[in-house]
Amino acid sequence: MSRSNQVKVQFKLHPNDQQGFQTESLWAENVGRGRFRILNSPFFVFGISCDDVVEAKEAAVGLLFQSVVSRGGHSTYRIFLQDDRTIRDADFRIYWEPISALGATFENADDYFVAVDIPPGKDLGAIHELLEKGEEDGVWAFEEAYYAGRKQ
Repeated sequence: MSRSNQVKVQFKLHPNDQQGFQTESLWAENVGRGRFRILNSPFFVFGISCDDVVEAKEAAVGLLFQSVVSRGGHSTYRIFLQDDRTIRDADFRIYWEPISALGATFENADDYFVAVDIPPGKDLGAIHELLEKGEEDGVWAFEEAYYAGRKQ
């Protein structure tokens, strides 16, 4: 895919968003007719995951999300590291490695906050149990941003 086909799609965030942001922009690939395939995991938006195809319209801010056209089958979670831990710490790596071995990846907003992508066909139950274990042991807190296994 050429970079010239990549655009940013803006998503309005809930007004009570704890992070204080009003919008989040995600990289997307133009697939035609006002439709765009999302290329990365969101840090703040709920209900969107990598590979989802969305409809967006031109607005003053650029392309503004309108609706989900089709799902890419990915699930998205977010991890908030606790007690000054970072993604560089052994605690994180010890708890993350089994999740990674099951096929999940992450993007980091900073050293304390990551968006987790789980592609289709991966063992969501096992990954969720490992995320819970990390939370129970105080390494991180996590939240579900979009679960692909849920009926719409």
